[in-house]
Amino acid sequence: MNSTSISLLERLRQTGDQEAWKRFVHLYTPLLYYWARRTGLAADETADLVQEVLLVLVQKLPEFAYDPERSFRGWLRTITLNKWRERCRRLSLPVDSAGLSDVADPDRHDAFEEAEYRQHLVKQALQVMQAEFEATTWQACREFVVSGRPAVEVAAELGVSVDVVYGAKSRVLRRLREELDGLLD
Repeated sequence: MNSTSISLLERLRQTGDQEAWKRFVHLYTPLLYYWARRTGLAADETADLVQEVLLVLVQKLPEFAYDPERSFRGWLRTITLNKWRERCRRLSLPVDSAGLSDVADPDRHDAFEEAEYRQHLVKQALQVMQAEFEATTWQACREFVVSGRPAVEVAAELGVSVDVVYGAKSRVLRRLREELDGLLD
């Protein structure tokens, strides 16, 4: 199996680990777009801002040391906001402080937005992880956990034992916890 997310951050410190960068970009680009759109930029400017943030991350992540006492997401948000401010100054755009306050203050997130963020990150992580499991293992876990079907029913449909279904659930969820370790701050 691949590494945990804390070790993903460690892998990003090493130059040339394309798989780590691919995984990071897959997990975080949608969140960066979400924040960039909240600033009020046009769609093409939003894409440019996200690219600028990713370029900063290529430079900064090799030096980044994960601190469990601090918010990784907050650090990403700060970089995004700083690049947005630079962009506004460079293009002589007005800084919409109303939109900025929603994006800038990580403590102002309501429960819905936090749940949406977590749901997004779990979905992205599951997409990345799916290739790590045999199709039967993945399907057994999905049907049992996500669809809420009884283990006996899933086992009969897949032609496996009930223990295999429980084992699939355990392996996939353990791997999901590893993948998200340190990212749901």
